[in-house]
Amino acid sequence: MKNSEVILVVDDDQAHRTVLTTLIGGWGYRVEEADDGQTAIDMVKENPYDLILMDIRMLKVSGLEALAVIKRYNPSIPVIIMTAYSSVETAVEALKNGAYDYLTKPLDFEKLKLTLRRATEHLRLKKENQALKASLAAGFDRQQIIGRSPAMKQLLEVVSQVAPSEASVLISGESGTGKELIAAAIHYNSPRKQGPFVKINCAALTETLLESELFGHEKGAFTGADRRKEGRFLQADGGSLLLDEISEMSLSMQAKLLRVIQERELTRVGGQQVLKVDVRLIAATNKDLKEMIKEGLFREDLYYRLNVVNLHLPPLRDRQEDIPLLAQHFLKIFAAKNSKSIEGLTPQAMDCLLRYSWPGNIRELMNAVERAVVLSRGGYLDRQDFAVDSCRREGQLSAADNQISHDTLANLPLAEVERRTIMETLEAVGGNKSEAARRLGITRKTLHKKLKKYGVMD
Repeated sequence: MKNSEVILVVDDDQAHRTVLTTLIGGWGYRVEEADDGQTAIDMVKENPYDLILMDIRMLKVSGLEALAVIKRYNPSIPVIIMTAYSSVETAVEALKNGAYDYLTKPLDFEKLKLTLRRATEHLRLKKENQALKASLAAGFDRQQIIGRSPAMKQLLEVVSQVAPSEASVLISGESGTGKELIAAAIHYNSPRKQGPFVKINCAALTETLLESELFGHEKGAFTGADRRKEGRFLQADGGSLLLDEISEMSLSMQAKLLRVIQERELTRVGGQQVLKVDVRLIAATNKDLKEMIKEGLFREDLYYRLNVVNLHLPPLRDRQEDIPLLAQHFLKIFAAKNSKSIEGLTPQAMDCLLRYSWPGNIRELMNAVERAVVLSRGGYLDRQDFAVDSCRREGQLSAADNQISHDTLANLPLAEVERRTIMETLEAVGGNKSEAARRLGITRKTLHKKLKKYGVMD
């Protein structure tokens, strides 16, 4: 597969550099070379590289020195460090200076390939998002529906088919998944788009108030009704009406709604005049209406009236491909709103966002990005800017790595430094040996040998 990412390989060993350039180029990446840390710094200032693969030991400017300068210049570039010395001190120092990961020589090429893929994936997603938004601009750009996952692509295809029709639509999905956006997309891509798009949350009102809000009331219909009021149905005449949280409507109100749908006419509360209405209904719910029918909490006849076409929005945890796209989208919005110059998210920040399950779905992600933008002091959002569990764990892991200071390393035998770092890393990842091995830059088999060497049961 041909990739668009450009990778800079930095190594003063020409033979090794040539092997890496040929290998990585064979994987479809575009590759450029630098033979020293200072050359790499100069090239980064002139070219927008997507990733840097850099040796740690070079004669003029070392990889660690170059890493520190590059990360100050552009902290969003993932830098993978290579070292022929598997000392924990070198690895910890590289991670402290902002390295995305480190690999030991001789390189495990399969591990290198996987690391490159993981580090560049969020960049590819950002580019694909731009292409996707361009392809949907004619129909859905106004509603800012963002997604490249198969589930969202399929959903948008159905939306494009159902929008021009007059069919009632039932939108289901967890809270925060974007049901209102889908409803708006249906309306604004329908023949009714010049008419009103009216919304009402059925869960926010008592039964009496909901009836008045939906159908309107006459003056004097109840205490406080000092004038006639038009209901949401009449307000939406010629357009579309979204009944959000339809599952919270009482059975008696469901019966009244069913009559309006069937007869296409209504009477205001306290009135006698029969009024014709022309409204397309879109309903939304975060509950299983079929289960509610079994429990006697929802009318089956109303369900089939509303559910001519069913659209189900998947939770964010089932559409991980969309997380980077949404995060970048919200970043742009809130950076502009708060007058902040923030270019993007670091790979480490994107990593922890992808690891989180997002129980509050898109709404929670939006709030997390807004908070991060408000509190951030840098030009890029990093993992410490996000108050979600996976970012906290990543921060704890980083702190555990950094507990081994230069002074401590200088006063301890290398074997003891290695043992402590392995144990601290294992503790930080909850005993997950595969994750610990990945963080340490070694294979699980090597980790097993080292644990055995230090008398730790594996």
